[in-house]
Amino acid sequence: MKFDYLEVVGKRKSSIARIIIFLPKEGGGKITINGEQDYNYLQLSSNNPSVEIITNSPLRLLEVNNYFIHAYVKGGGLSGQAEALDLLFSKSLKSFGFSKKKIEKKLKNKMVFLTRKFFMQRKEKYGLKKARKAPQYSKR
Repeated sequence: MKFDYLEVVGKRKSSIARIIIFLPKEGGGKITINGEQDYNYLQLSSNNPSVEIITNSPLRLLEVNNYFIHAYVKGGGLSGQAEALDLLFSKSLKSFGFSKKKIEKKLKNKMVFLTRKFFMQRKEKYGLKKARKAPQYSKR
């Protein structure tokens, strides 16, 4: 391990996230987001299990149990913020000494967590119902 703590910044959609990760020798496993516990902030429940899978997957798959994470997010919705945090967890693990190959091998899909997703929702156009959906054509 090269650092006692690490600060990483990243984005997803219109969400901006900044995390500070501490890796102590023993204990830990706590994540706070904007001063709240991660379960409370991300509204984790049986109705929305995907957010929990998104946020903890790199840490769980690489079997990192001793960490303290303080995250600060703003903008966007919960899923965008969760995916921004997920990208940051992976980036920070790479900086803490885990090799890129080891992360990719564990995650099986190459570059899934280590690259930013640039997909954004398209804006609605004038005269259309949605971004691309046109009103039904009537000949007469």
